[in-house]
Amino acid sequence: MFIVGRSHTFGQFADAINAAFARWDLSHLHEFELADSRKIGFPDDEYAPELVWEDQAALKVADEVSPGDEFVFTFDFGANWRHRCQALEELADPREAWGSGPLPRQPVVIFGWGWIPDQYERRSFDDDGSEPDFDE
Repeated sequence: MFIVGRSHTFGQFADAINAAFARWDLSHLHEFELADSRKIGFPDDEYAPELVWEDQAALKVADEVSPGDEFVFTFDFGANWRHRCQALEELADPREAWGSGPLPRQPVVIFGWGWIPDQYERRSFDDDGSEPDFDE
C-alpha cells in the first residue's frame, strides 16, 4: 500500500514501486496501463515506436486515477513483472499512515507483506536464474 499525493507524477510512483520491490537494475522499460487502455511511461523511440505513451513525468496520478479505479504497472517487458493497482475508495490520512515529522516528498510504501522476489528470479548470490525453482 502506498501514499501517493496530489502532486505526485506517475514517474515518481514508478520509482516508489521499484524501490518497494528492491529493484536495482532500473534500465528496463515500464508502463502504467489505465482502465481506459491509455499507456503512461517514458517515451522511447527505439522500443516499439508505434506505441503511444503519455509522459509519466508530466501526468499526476491524482488527475488520471479516481477512487476505486484499477490499473496495471508493468516493469521489464521481457520478464513482465505486472502489478495490479487499485486506488482506494477512501483517501488515506497521511499523518495517520506516515506519522509525525515532515511528510514525504515522494510516494511511499506504508504496508506490504511477503518476500521480495529477486528481479532475475535468483534464489541465492551465485544463482544465475537458469535452473527451475523446484526439485526434480
